[in-house]
Amino acid sequence: MDKLWKRTERRIAKELGGQRNSLSGSNSKVTSGDVIHDRFYVEIKERKRIPFYKVIEETIKNAKQENKIPLIVIHEKGRKNDLVILRLRDFKEVIK
Repeated sequence: MDKLWKRTERRIAKELGGQRNSLSGSNSKVTSGDVIHDRFYVEIKERKRIPFYKVIEETIKNAKQENKIPLIVIHEKGRKNDLVILRLRDFKEVIK
């Protein structure tokens, strides 16, 4: 049986219309990302606990009350690249 992280990569790759990259990293001749995709470079992190989930859950709850899509922007002081966190199902709806 596959390890949880491999199953997670397969599931997410399928949901995004891509394919899990079994040789992710520098060994791959296609992409170093976890998913082979024609539009996105996808990196998947499987963790037992992700510290910012409390913020995510609160945002989801508040967005639901306003019938809106929950979107979180992460900005680290001194960095120029802000990050967007969006649930996979919401992301799939947005890109349709």
